[in-house]
Amino acid sequence: MIVPSIAGGAGGAKAVPGQVDHAALRTNQAFIMVLLGLAFVLDSWQVVAFVAAVMLLGTAVPPLGLFKLVYQHLLKPLGWVKPDVQVDDPAPHRFAQGFGGVVVLAATAALAGGAAVLGWALVWLVITLAGLNFFLGFCAGCFVYYQLKR
Repeated sequence: MIVPSIAGGAGGAKAVPGQVDHAALRTNQAFIMVLLGLAFVLDSWQVVAFVAAVMLLGTAVPPLGLFKLVYQHLLKPLGWVKPDVQVDDPAPHRFAQGFGGVVVLAATAALAGGAAVLGWALVWLVITLAGLNFFLGFCAGCFVYYQLKR
């Protein structure tokens, strides 16, 4: 959950009322962390590229977000993940995912271009920030969104 006072949403930016399933967001973050961690273990820039593509496509066309589709059509119906629908503005979450997708795309380019240290540093940055949101409920990308909206 994003706490507006922590994320900076209580400032000059006006929230647009809507509903966001935070369980879907956490599922997305879990997939990102696990797949990028697996990419690191396998030393696979191709897995990093896959995650970048999924993140960017899910940002540009939210209904096509693969990790969200897995949540909606598999995990939620099986009861493995319970919905957590909250009144929230989806825009900061889309911004955060898009920004993360761009960082993962940059990591892909660095890894494919032979700059392994830079590439894996960017991957671990995204893993860390996704974990911060997953475990503590603080969305750094949402924080940036609200700061830019001030």
